[in-house]
Amino acid sequence: MKYSKEEVIQYIQEEDVKFIRLAFCDVFGKQKNISIMPTELPRAFEYGIAFDASSIVGFGDETHSDLLLHPEAETLTVLPWRPEHGRVVRMFCSISYPDGRPFACDTRSLLKKAVEDAKKAGYTFAFGAEQEFYLFELDEKDRPTKIPYDNAGYLDIAPEDKGENIRREICLTLEQMGICPESSHHEEGPGQNEIDFRYSEALTAADNTMTFQTVVKTVARRNGIHVDFSPKPLDDQPGNGFHINMSVKADDGSNNICPMIAGVLEKVGDMTAFLNPTEDSYKRFGNSKAPSYISWSSENRSQLVRIPAAVGEYRRAELRSPDPTANPYLAFTLMIYAGLYGIQNNLELPMVADINLFKADTETLAKYKKLPTDLKSACNVAINSDFIKSHIPYEILDIYCNK
Repeated sequence: MKYSKEEVIQYIQEEDVKFIRLAFCDVFGKQKNISIMPTELPRAFEYGIAFDASSIVGFGDETHSDLLLHPEAETLTVLPWRPEHGRVVRMFCSISYPDGRPFACDTRSLLKKAVEDAKKAGYTFAFGAEQEFYLFELDEKDRPTKIPYDNAGYLDIAPEDKGENIRREICLTLEQMGICPESSHHEEGPGQNEIDFRYSEALTAADNTMTFQTVVKTVARRNGIHVDFSPKPLDDQPGNGFHINMSVKADDGSNNICPMIAGVLEKVGDMTAFLNPTEDSYKRFGNSKAPSYISWSSENRSQLVRIPAAVGEYRRAELRSPDPTANPYLAFTLMIYAGLYGIQNNLELPMVADINLFKADTETLAKYKKLPTDLKSACNVAINSDFIKSHIPYEILDIYCNK
């Protein structure tokens, strides 16, 4: 249910809510929040709540440290792991300067603008997230280890799959928050798991991705387990992917999936610094179904983009290079603009690669362009990309590529 400001204030009064978390994220997608009391909510809606931006990397320095959080009523949700008496709720926020100007490094607002630009052009994009994560044991001092929670494999079941009950609790918690998972299962790596979501509009999908990571970490810790979303937690095991399913709907009913994919393929190298923003991100490429070449195919999991077996409204493209360290607001923003670029320029897909690129010979691989092989290379591509400079503010590009 989407609430108005008046309905939120009424809900707070009637449902024994004592704490309101105003949530946002930094440029790298790390979630932050401030908790306010119910008496402060009208002020938050009208004027915003100030915070010290100089303490957040990339948000400012001591000379320009004040920013304001503006809660968005339609994002209200209860945090079900907090007590029922004296409830805690959360709202996502937009960020502004004290004079009311939008804050340049507010990545959620960047995605909102991308959605609006797409709608003006006559298109609506939808996204579905698939994020993988490892469960590791804690030591006697409650510190994370690299000991997997189990040694099960792909789609194994209990008792080998010890993550079954944790995934169940995660899914039930998400349902209580109005987020409906599509499926969950054990992945290939020991202690590795995946929970997938049905597609939704871009902003909701990004918000749900942020919520998902919070819920997974919360539920796991309550069960005495550590969660690791990093791209390559174990050197000799599969990495964690953030597979992004993307579809487009045109106002005139036309089918634009092929030029959309073509646009993403043409711009994916430019985007890679944002889809894979850590040094470890590049250790994952080329191993265990993680792509390293720019190619596409139907169903083939050795490709960068695949079109899964589906029909009608479920037909989509899956981008397989991103990992969970990506900021979903930036990732979806860039994918929308790349898709629009392909559609508006009526790009044609390159030749389909119906081969296993992990087993192909050198002569065959030479026909395909590679993704950047390390973070420095990815940043060099981004810095010199007119596409990136058109859609990512200089402040964010500088933080990512000159950190």
